[in-house]
Amino acid sequence: MRLCALLFTAILTASPAWAQQPSSSPGPESSSSGQDGRLNLPVSLDKIRSKLEQPPPVLSLRALDERPIFRVQILERRKIEELLASLNFKSGPVPAGGLYMAEQQRVMFNPVDHPLMQPYAAFSQSELVTILVENLVGKLLAGSAVNTISKLDRARAEANAREEVRAAVGQYCNAQPNAGAGIQICSSVDR
Repeated sequence: MRLCALLFTAILTASPAWAQQPSSSPGPESSSSGQDGRLNLPVSLDKIRSKLEQPPPVLSLRALDERPIFRVQILERRKIEELLASLNFKSGPVPAGGLYMAEQQRVMFNPVDHPLMQPYAAFSQSELVTILVENLVGKLLAGSAVNTISKLDRARAEANAREEVRAAVGQYCNAQPNAGAGIQICSSVDR
């Protein structure tokens, strides 16, 4: 293990040393000027000068008088129709556990031999009616009860907010000279 670590360290330190060895022939990387004193640049200054000496292109203002033409094409409608056509609404609701689980339940525990293994078999008919009535009453009354409670909470919060604002304005007016005489907001607040 120590030999691997030593070899890894030697490789990491040797690579930068090889990269720093000077090259034998001077190239554009080693010197910024050539043998005749001209710069060795990756771009041509003559091409840049010639492009700068050319006159700028003339812009036509004819297009200002033309009215633009806008077109709108909606392609999503077809995609939505294709998606809706692929949906199958004919199968009806899926029982709990899926179709195969319902079929397996029916075959393994038929209603004649195993009457208590049927769905809702734990409840008698009167218990099922009781559960139905409780759910309906709860659904109807609970909704109105929640609405009433939320309205009462909102009214209480609004009253508390009005009282807090009235107290803050009264405190402000009392801190003003002459108890806020001449200030419009102070004349409308009961202190």
